Amino acid sequence: APQAKEAVDKFNKILKDGKAKIVHNENWGLKKFAYPIQKKSTGFYNLIEFEAAGNVIADLELAFKRDERVMRFLTMKMDKHHVAFAEKGREMAK
Repeated sequence: APQAKEAVDKFNKILKDGKAKIVHNENWGLKKFAYPIQKKSTGFYNLIEFEAAGNVIADLELAFKRDERVMRFLTMKMDKHHVAFAEKGREMAK
C-alpha cells in the first residue's frame, strides 16, 4: 500500500539523517493480527535492521509514537549471535 511505503520511507530517512547504517529492510506485507488493534484486524509489517547510536533510536521511537499510521512497534538490540543468525537466514533465502 502506498501509505505503508510512505511510512517506511519516513522512518528510513530518520535513520539515515541520524547517520545510522541500514543493514537490511524487509517488507513482510499485510498480516492478520492475533487480536484487533484500534478496531483493525490486519496491518502491514516491516522489518528494518540497522546500526545506530542510542539517541537515534530515541528519535525513531518518538516518531513511531507520533505517527498515527503506526499501531505497534518493537525495537530490540541484537547481540552478535542474533546478527549471525539473521545473516545466515538471509543467505539461505537466496
